[in-house]
Amino acid sequence: MCVCQTMEVGKYGKNATRSGDRGVLLEPFIHQVGGHSSMMRYDDHTVCKPLITREQRFYESLPPEMKEFTPEYKGVVSVCFEGDSDGYINLVAYPYVENEALEQDDMPERDQPRRKHSRRSLHRSSSVTEHKEEKPGLASDNTESIQETKSPRVDLHIHSDVPFQMLDGNSGLSSEKISYNPWSLRCHKQQLSRMRSESKDRKLYKFLLLENVVHHFKLPCVLDLKMGTRQHGDDASEEKAARQMKKCEQSTSATLGVRVCGMQVYQLDTGHYLCRNKYYGRGLSIEGFRNALYQYLHNGIELRKDLFEPVLAKLRSLKAVLERQASYRFYSSSLLIIYDGKDSRAGMFVECRPEMRLKRVDSSLPESLQDGGNMEPSSSAQPKVDVRMIDFAHSTFKGFRDDPTVHDGPDMGYVFGLESLINIMEQMREENQ
Repeated sequence: MCVCQTMEVGKYGKNATRSGDRGVLLEPFIHQVGGHSSMMRYDDHTVCKPLITREQRFYESLPPEMKEFTPEYKGVVSVCFEGDSDGYINLVAYPYVENEALEQDDMPERDQPRRKHSRRSLHRSSSVTEHKEEKPGLASDNTESIQETKSPRVDLHIHSDVPFQMLDGNSGLSSEKISYNPWSLRCHKQQLSRMRSESKDRKLYKFLLLENVVHHFKLPCVLDLKMGTRQHGDDASEEKAARQMKKCEQSTSATLGVRVCGMQVYQLDTGHYLCRNKYYGRGLSIEGFRNALYQYLHNGIELRKDLFEPVLAKLRSLKAVLERQASYRFYSSSLLIIYDGKDSRAGMFVECRPEMRLKRVDSSLPESLQDGGNMEPSSSAQPKVDVRMIDFAHSTFKGFRDDPTVHDGPDMGYVFGLESLINIMEQMREENQ
């Protein structure tokens, strides 16, 4: 029997429980900067995304030494797609019960999820809101643009205290400032449109539960990098493989083994995040990639030189781990680099005599973030950074799920991307000493 019983959608959210018939109202993850599958907020420590069986199995079979560099896998939930009488569409998560949510075969991620129906009828609202893309180049992607215009209204309950501002294709600022990364809402609307168009019947979907890797950061600055010189999986059709190879050839994926897939960086001078998306990253030259990395490490007042060593240490450590993973391939996976925009010493704290230790607050920060604490960080203390691999829907290794193609040695395309990233950051450090 389906656990998705009738409920008043939209009244639960963060106070919901997972017991009985009360579900957790999922919200778009406001710090999603890349990808095309919608990442949802489950709770403060956890996000979830549509399940792809290959990715789930990969998380379950990760080598122990790789787990430091991947989100913690927390299991599976069943998710219902529900609409309310006001025209708002919601996703609600319930505990997963075996055989309730039907297995999903491996399919391209943008086509997931797509399977049989459960019994209950889905109340669908005819109310939709047109959503225009911020970048003209998106119009060439017909499937995405059509789905976007069919997107239902989304009632957001969770917002960032810090506004987001998208940089347009001409590097000028858009006038709109919003309380979530614009890419996260775009992905969410497209996800709901795909699910909404499948049938009139209620269905259960399986979603992966994963660690929210930005949870420990007050002002998460996130860089999403598509890694490797090849993006298509071994099971890709000839058409898709050709399409992915063309994207690589026309971007820094071919020349550097890495390209920008999205980013957000907090600006101390204005008090908001600047955002870029994958379409910006695809058009970058090698020099453009260097400039994008510089921008990611710049807080609007100064270059965060204190980030070089901790980020480089993480990248070198990851490179050493991956070089030991024979037969592994991480096609189409991404690498997240994360630091805290609040960690910067510019405008945050001031050194005083030990008996004084007065805190100086950056007035551009929201009051809820002006809580630097009583102790001042040492000038020699390194800021907290994180480096995580994500998106394993096309990953493989010897013996994995009886995959017919077996690769030799480490994933040198991915390693090449790490080497390029390390070299560029080392050069940048030397130039800005």
